[in-house]
Amino acid sequence: MAESTPKTAITPTRAEDFAEWYQQVVRAADLAENSDVRGCMVIKPWGYGIWEKIQRQLDAMFKATGHKNAYFPLFIPLSYFEKEAAHVEGFAKECAVVTHHRLEVGADGKMRPAPSAELAEPLVVRPTSETIIGSTFARWVQSYRDLPILINQWANVVRWELRPRLFLRTAEFLWQEGHTAHESEREAIEEAVQMLEVYATFAREHLALPVYRGEKTASERFPGAVQTLCIEAMVQDRKAIQAGTSHFLGQNFAKASDIKFLARNGTQEHVWTTSWGTSTRLVGTVIMTHADDDGAVLPPRIAPAHVVVLPITSKEETRPAVLEAATALRDQIAAQRYADESIRVEIDQRDIGGGVKNWEWIKRGAPIRVELGPRDLAAGTVAISRRDQAAKEKTFRPSGEFVAQVPTILEDIQKNLYDRAEQLRDSNTLRIDSKEEFYDFFTPKNKDRPEIHGGFALAHWSGSPEVEAQIKEELKVTIRCIPFDQEVRDDQPGKCIISGEPSPRRVLFAKSY
Repeated sequence: MAESTPKTAITPTRAEDFAEWYQQVVRAADLAENSDVRGCMVIKPWGYGIWEKIQRQLDAMFKATGHKNAYFPLFIPLSYFEKEAAHVEGFAKECAVVTHHRLEVGADGKMRPAPSAELAEPLVVRPTSETIIGSTFARWVQSYRDLPILINQWANVVRWELRPRLFLRTAEFLWQEGHTAHESEREAIEEAVQMLEVYATFAREHLALPVYRGEKTASERFPGAVQTLCIEAMVQDRKAIQAGTSHFLGQNFAKASDIKFLARNGTQEHVWTTSWGTSTRLVGTVIMTHADDDGAVLPPRIAPAHVVVLPITSKEETRPAVLEAATALRDQIAAQRYADESIRVEIDQRDIGGGVKNWEWIKRGAPIRVELGPRDLAAGTVAISRRDQAAKEKTFRPSGEFVAQVPTILEDIQKNLYDRAEQLRDSNTLRIDSKEEFYDFFTPKNKDRPEIHGGFALAHWSGSPEVEAQIKEELKVTIRCIPFDQEVRDDQPGKCIISGEPSPRRVLFAKSY
């Protein structure tokens, strides 16, 4: 008799339909849901808790490098965008525009924009803030003594999305955007590189994401930027996700907004600016990288709760003693520290079956689950399950011993998730030296599963925009970045895999989200 397929909490599985699997994980983990506004999402408490941890930890890293938070308007005059031609062209198709400031009841009894309330100038709902912040910096900067300006903003933005997907692409999403102004070109470039390093460190150490660092090609560059730097992660279907960007804007936006300062030599000069940002897309990246066929798997550093205590209270007469012990256990664990924070512990006291309760937390991805029932009280033990291990796997340990080991277990889970993701990335990254091998690598072998493809390819490229466009058109593959030297060991000049022209170095190709 053939063995039956093991049951999983999430259907379809990753292997069956990765895109639908992702949507089901987000739903089962209670992270977010689609809203009544097309393309927008409601982020639920557990999902927002992840974003809060990302926000707080990144914010501390920003402030450690001298940046301060501020807030700028949601509405941006259309004329501001028109000042920077490449910028407005890059965002024109994504902008939501406010044209009226009042509603009225029409003859049909329905609300409509009042014709008499049309704005003299349309307002763009913030897709990014370079232009409005540039106009503000122009008022703030008079002399070299006012520089540098190091600002970060936590906000929401709107970029009209035709094919929304929770966390990955929504019409409205949450993010942070850093904006800085500098006296010299060198300082601005150093700032852009520094903030990319902040993102890379955060991705690796907090999100357990191995990432490539590098520079975008001209066609993939942020509209209006001189140079765009990025970090690129691989998720479990072997596609790439851009997890953070840092832009050296040169003097383009400074000239558009007339941000001038009195230089040390007495001349009037334009400042040099940067911008950098990341968003709630990070939550989707974490899910696509670490989740399994039973639900989310959260790196402990960003989990809303490190440990979830599950009291087993099937009998009323034992319930008070079990809940009392659970509260004491929570307090003991919370007194411990992990990654310079108090350990976050939650007790699930809902009056529902232990099995149902356990599976809910498996699907949510809580790093450690602790079951505590009458038998455990009698034995002085607790049942421990780790989310980086099989769902049904558990160990029994004396409660005092477990409490002391919690920080070590959390660190082990964090490292294990990183190592798994790195092994996946490295085993699906190939150095390719011929057009035939390149096309074979990115051509799906199963026509019914076109999403299944090779992974990351490190291959030579001459720098030709025509070759880049050809690969994108024929294979839906893009150059994710031109990796920094330290990202590609023993790299040597070679020949472009398409044109045969000389190539100074390999670049990173992949299909992407």
